[in-house]
Amino acid sequence: MVAIIALVFTIIFFPFSSPVSALRSNYYDKTCPHLEQIVNSTVEKAMKNDNKVAARLLRMHFHDCFIRGCDASVLLEKKGNHKAEKDGPPNISLRAFYVIDHAKEKVEALCPGVVSCADILALAARDAVFLSGGPTWKVPKGRKDGIISKADDTILPPYPLPSPKSNISELRRNFSERGLSLKDLVALSGGHTLGFSHCFSFQDRIHNFNDTLDIDPSLNPSFANSLRSECPMHNKNRSAGSVLDFTPFKFDNMYYKLLLQGKSILTSDQALLTDKRTRALVVKYATCQEEFEKAFVKSMIRMSKIRGHGRQEIRLNCRVVR
Repeated sequence: MVAIIALVFTIIFFPFSSPVSALRSNYYDKTCPHLEQIVNSTVEKAMKNDNKVAARLLRMHFHDCFIRGCDASVLLEKKGNHKAEKDGPPNISLRAFYVIDHAKEKVEALCPGVVSCADILALAARDAVFLSGGPTWKVPKGRKDGIISKADDTILPPYPLPSPKSNISELRRNFSERGLSLKDLVALSGGHTLGFSHCFSFQDRIHNFNDTLDIDPSLNPSFANSLRSECPMHNKNRSAGSVLDFTPFKFDNMYYKLLLQGKSILTSDQALLTDKRTRALVVKYATCQEEFEKAFVKSMIRMSKIRGHGRQEIRLNCRVVR
């Protein structure tokens, strides 16, 4: 992503941003002092039962913040024929909503009508990273829950979700429109150290890449062949795919090391090596995990401050508007 854009750009081109001064880490210290303990224990229990939960919560928070700001709109269910964000093509593979539901139920029992679903999701993503061996940080809190959730927002202008097939120009523009920099792009991409990608997200890199090549030449040949065995040309198994990192349940800098070895899964990952500025950051984070973790924390906090707009509330049930 590019150097952080000027505030005037954010105001003009990112109209659903609003001042972030209301967010603070001690927001619930008096009104719900046990909030963080409740969320942490809920996430920890879920992760013990399902090792995919950490990646799913981190991805969910990212997808929430990138559409209408961090307002828990991704948690809303469709209403009648009106499809919600979670029904949009990039979000139909989102999972682990039940973790947020369970945390919300416990929080409501102690602090009714006080804590937003958006704050619970931000805390859950942080705890997912920490419980996977990654860093922790103080989450700014005080978000409210949005009341609008549209499936089309995930794929249509002005602010669709980044595509796994995006090139560097598209990624740079996508992040800058949200007030995020090139450094944020590279650091947040490191979240791919956790997780899994379905075959359809990278099929075009391993089959019929172009008119003359079957495989993307930027891929390590043996790695490409292993992907082809996992995802054959006429694969009909929609759940098939590959982990994004060889240590998919551990938060580390392996993602960057593999990227430099030609073992990245997605076009959007490979794109980070096509710009000298982002490539330099990839090398930096591949060399030093501490530098990656410091950058990741800063970028997660910055992303989590993307604010929603319009009427907001504190939902009692994260899936429905009050």
